[in-house]
Amino acid sequence: MDVTDESAYDRMRAAQWRTRGGISRRGLLRMSAGIGLGTAVGGVPAGRAAAADGPIVKPLPPELFVVYGSNAEMRWEAMRGQGYHTPTDRFFVRDHTSTPLIDVRTWRLRLFGAGLHGAPTLDRAVEFSYEDLLALPSRSISAFIECTGNGRSFYTTQQGQTVTGSPWKLGAVGVARWRGVPLSTVLERAGLTKHAVDVMPRGLDPDYVDGGKNLGKVRRPLPVAKALDDVLLAYEMNGRPLPPDHGFPVRLVVPTWVGISSIKWVGDIEVSDAPLFSPWNTQYYRLFGPGYPPEGSAPLTRQVIKSAFELPWDATLSAGRTTVLNGRSWSGNGAVRRVEVSTDGGAHWRRALPHGPANASGWLRWEFPWRPETTGSRTLLARATDATGASQPDVARYNTLGYLFDGVVRHPVTVA
Repeated sequence: MDVTDESAYDRMRAAQWRTRGGISRRGLLRMSAGIGLGTAVGGVPAGRAAAADGPIVKPLPPELFVVYGSNAEMRWEAMRGQGYHTPTDRFFVRDHTSTPLIDVRTWRLRLFGAGLHGAPTLDRAVEFSYEDLLALPSRSISAFIECTGNGRSFYTTQQGQTVTGSPWKLGAVGVARWRGVPLSTVLERAGLTKHAVDVMPRGLDPDYVDGGKNLGKVRRPLPVAKALDDVLLAYEMNGRPLPPDHGFPVRLVVPTWVGISSIKWVGDIEVSDAPLFSPWNTQYYRLFGPGYPPEGSAPLTRQVIKSAFELPWDATLSAGRTTVLNGRSWSGNGAVRRVEVSTDGGAHWRRALPHGPANASGWLRWEFPWRPETTGSRTLLARATDATGASQPDVARYNTLGYLFDGVVRHPVTVA
């Protein structure tokens, strides 16, 4: 079964539980709601965490970022002339609360739960220090991490629909070179059993409060099948230790999945022989609205397909002069195979020229030479097609939380 498909994932984990006499998925959702949508596991994760002076530690110069409280969106023009990877200084920041400052000398990664041999509870957890992880065989991957709400603002500005959440354009995404230990290695050393169903990493950032209700630490389950596949416990980003804003000392990197899966500042991981639930796979990160059931869609897993120009919004270009339009396209379904560009609002399309290889967990860089002959307002569009044949639609399917916008974005420019 393909665990990167949302519905398949939900069916698989529910089936694993039912075969051992468990209750239905709907019953589990009711039970989760009855205990506050995923009450935090007891105990305080090891490693002291202090608050920074502000919600974000690194500098946020306005030429690189648009700031939304504790979140910072990369300006796409800041990627022009850069290499394949997003430089760390301009990688977007998505926090639920604020960046913690963690003492790596006392930090421990603790694994516990009924899905492990001999570590059923947090007080009997298997522990790994930072040095323990550094000593294990490592792996490096180039992968994008993208906020599930990336592109959210276009539901409103392009489609006239009301959504909630930070009004990201397309800058809540970045590709980095991540290095760390495969989660599978740590799970196996911790004593993974054949009955394990879900793993749930929990962050060390401050508790998240929504509507006056404390929902605890940010945490979200993954199916064991995905955890054993390609998930990384990363401690390096672009060749250096993780910066505080990006998860120091250790974060998850879950390739091609929605960004909430890649939990930062990991303190502990519950390994369960039954499906796990938290607010981040019940109350949030499902699709709600017309056409969806009352409890929402299945928990979101894969990201969708998108394209972005490395160009300022409302950029001014010169008439009678060739401008090379640069951009990048990516998809959670697999490598991007084709990108088309329109310089007349969608009336005509031509193929963009790929620049470098396509990476199934990264993006495809491309360029498109354009010589506008007349002045005035223009609308640029880019649409991608991935290895599965999926292409960006003209209109994204609506959901009230504004997740997974995949429509073709209308990028305004002026020719002068």
